[in-house]
Amino acid sequence: MLKLGVDFGLSNTDVVLLEGETILAHQTIKTGPASSQALAAVLQSLGVRPAELATIASTGGLSRRLPDALEGIPIQKIGEAQAVGRGALRLAGLDEALVVSAGTGTAMIAARGSEAQHFTGSAVGGGTLLGLSRLLLGTADPLEVARLAERGNPSGVDSTLVDVIGGGIGHLPPDATAVNFGRLVDGVNPSREDLAAGLVTLVGQVIAMIALNAVQAAGLKQMVIVGHLPDLAPVRKAFERVWYFYQVEPRPLIPPLAGWATAYGAALLAQEV
Repeated sequence: MLKLGVDFGLSNTDVVLLEGETILAHQTIKTGPASSQALAAVLQSLGVRPAELATIASTGGLSRRLPDALEGIPIQKIGEAQAVGRGALRLAGLDEALVVSAGTGTAMIAARGSEAQHFTGSAVGGGTLLGLSRLLLGTADPLEVARLAERGNPSGVDSTLVDVIGGGIGHLPPDATAVNFGRLVDGVNPSREDLAAGLVTLVGQVIAMIALNAVQAAGLKQMVIVGHLPDLAPVRKAFERVWYFYQVEPRPLIPPLAGWATAYGAALLAQEV
């Protein structure tokens, strides 16, 4: 029998179809009302009939609005922290890690075996990037923002260490960011590309620095990043600059299908009935 895992996020709804622990299909749709009709539409798009399912596992804040069953198939509500932790560890092939769920906002989960607890997080995430992009760039299309950022230079808007103190400090090189968007204080008129690069750098650095401190505070060695924000190459590059500057070892992992880790974890945790 098949299992359906659904993560009703604030921006996106992620869906995975499992046979055993193998992902047969996955998709992401724009989040709408969490309802039986929404689930039925998902199943139709996957070409699956409810009768083929052993269970439906739902997670995410909006999943509380779902009924207890769809055409007789039970809908199990799974805690989000547990779903994130289980899915991320299984995708990364690890027994324990700090899981950084970088979506609309950012949650950080201390996952150890079958235990997973919310450890810390940040209100800065993909929603921050797209909200500021709409305000400053006139677009909230993540792919357009990424294309602009790849052509831009964050130093066009950010003050660097060489600007502020004349060189590097400790293990940080002269071109490391000293003040995000610091150049704009002096009335610099940046290009859209540089603005996009600066926005991506701001969001990526905030998440990476909080995660770097959190993994040490949690007493964990490995970090796993999941969610759809790492789908954007400039965001991954911003993360990597932090790992490089701070000589982070072992390097944090972004496993395949990272954007579907929470839905996958929910399905794994669901009990067949």
